[in-house]
Amino acid sequence: MEKTIDALRATLENISLDEIQNDLINDDFKKAFWINIYNAYFQILRKVNHVVKPKIFTQKLILIANKKWSLDDIEHGILRHYRNKYTMGFVPQLFVSKAIKNLAVTDFDYRIHFALNCGAASCPPISFYTCSNIKQQLETATLSFLDAETDYLEDKKEVHVSRIFLWFLYDFGGKNGIRKILKEKLNLNTSGFKLIFKEYSWEEQLDKYEEGSTGK
Repeated sequence: MEKTIDALRATLENISLDEIQNDLINDDFKKAFWINIYNAYFQILRKVNHVVKPKIFTQKLILIANKKWSLDDIEHGILRHYRNKYTMGFVPQLFVSKAIKNLAVTDFDYRIHFALNCGAASCPPISFYTCSNIKQQLETATLSFLDAETDYLEDKKEVHVSRIFLWFLYDFGGKNGIRKILKEKLNLNTSGFKLIFKEYSWEEQLDKYEEGSTGK
């Protein structure tokens, strides 16, 4: 396994930024590539290099195209179109490198939050994403995550949702956006219901793969 990982890392280290930009021709290609990179490198950094939180997110430990990146660069810079990690996403990043601007998705897709895995029990499972099928894969990941993490308590007029919604409230269009998502994806009418954000379990759970995923 380590030989396979080393070979993959060597290929990614020596590719040029121009090659990556030319190959990632649209947002589908960008999302598939960078979601897979994020999920793979979290596992590598944690299991092979034994990096711990918060360093695993913030330190530039990933060498791709002869440039060092952090997991935060990938998630909040590239995949979230350089939105701030904090402030619930309402404030954009103030200083963004040219490389991140060139590689970032054009249109943000909130469904990436249901595809990225940071090794915690409450994270969505890992799948291997392909550019040709990513629209359906992200839709499946979203439906699966929402179905598992949403509790509809009609008697209490409460709906309990993942804390991911609170952390990135802007990404989901605010509380009204969350209600719209729940209606569209789960056919839940939450009008008059109180939104409750669940506690997030940070208990470590590595190798949490989607059943049948080729990523395992």
